[in-house]
Amino acid sequence: MSKGTVVLAYSGGLDTSCILVWLKEEGYDVITYLVRGQADIGQEEDFVAARKKAESLGATKVFIEDLREEFVEEFIWPSVQASAIYEDRYLLGTSIARPCIARRQVQIARREGAQYVSHGATGKGNDQIRFELTCYALYPEVKIIAPWRIPEFYNRFRGRKDLMEYAEKHGIPVPVTPKAPWSMDANLMHISYESGILENPKSHAPSDLYLMTKNPEDAPNSPDLLEIHFKRGVPTQVTHLKDGTSKNTPLEIFSYLNQIGGKHGVGRIDIVENRFIGMKSRGIYETPGGTILYQAHLDVEAFTMDREVRRIKQSLGIKFSEMLYNGFWFSPECEFVRYCIEKSQESVEGRVQLSVFKGQVYILGRQSPKSLYNEELVSMDVQGDYDPCDASGFIKINAVRLREHHRLQGAADSKPQD
Repeated sequence: MSKGTVVLAYSGGLDTSCILVWLKEEGYDVITYLVRGQADIGQEEDFVAARKKAESLGATKVFIEDLREEFVEEFIWPSVQASAIYEDRYLLGTSIARPCIARRQVQIARREGAQYVSHGATGKGNDQIRFELTCYALYPEVKIIAPWRIPEFYNRFRGRKDLMEYAEKHGIPVPVTPKAPWSMDANLMHISYESGILENPKSHAPSDLYLMTKNPEDAPNSPDLLEIHFKRGVPTQVTHLKDGTSKNTPLEIFSYLNQIGGKHGVGRIDIVENRFIGMKSRGIYETPGGTILYQAHLDVEAFTMDREVRRIKQSLGIKFSEMLYNGFWFSPECEFVRYCIEKSQESVEGRVQLSVFKGQVYILGRQSPKSLYNEELVSMDVQGDYDPCDASGFIKINAVRLREHHRLQGAADSKPQD
């Protein structure tokens, strides 16, 4: 008798293929769910083969979903508006994909009447938290099967060798070529690399690790010049200023920026970060399109947003980044912060011209109908509507507390020592 139906987030790789068969052994009916189009690294995945493989392993149904458009519009664009960056460097490419993927998994589970969802995330990482918090938020009654946290599973499969033996025993097709000696996760936003030989933080990344970006040393010797249009803080068009290429739908814009950034080796970082679960980990990331947009958005935002509003928005961006990294996209506090950030972007409109060259993004110029830049007011050659004499009082008022602070310090320093 079946224990119930489980929707498994399925990649078609060794781990989740073994999990599929293991769930069947445990008495569950398994529906597999693959995300089509998350990877955007020039490799066309064979989803027909993936479907046949899942069916041959006993999946009762196979869902293959293309989430690219909603991923860009509903998840990447809010992160661009927020200038989302975790611990000053990480543009959150893996983090932002998880609520998008898990939301559709829950939708399938509800539609199919499945009581369970399952995934192949490890028990030490962030992804288990991100997937499961989304599932619980959107399907409170759901039960989650996380094999890598079940002793019977992880004691049975202590490493890749055990998984390979299990696969051979159960007729699960296994990779012909050796697996790269690190863990990789790819989506439209970025590729991440961690674990394996990268766990030693002083070891340099192998030159053949990167798949999305060229080595900047091997990038073209002439820059690509782009103009990016923003409205309400999100890009609406990108135009190549040399060859006239223009893209104006969200998916086309982001894919094109990935292409240009990848060509010039933009967006590579190698960092040690703090996982939410409490340990530090070393990660290598390449985020070409996201890096270009991060720089361009910062520029048009500073040009069009009031100084004090921007200070508040910057603090909200930090909170948003932490909530996104930690898996709280569907929390009430994240919903509130996203609303505030979106409100802050009403006047973030204009065009930014930039150069992409040898691993870097260089801002060249900007213009906006909502610019707060007053050329006459700031000019060194024209006085404009500003009286320099007013600065004397401004400075003296701001000096009051400094004078008092140092007067008190001076008095304390002048006291005789016992």
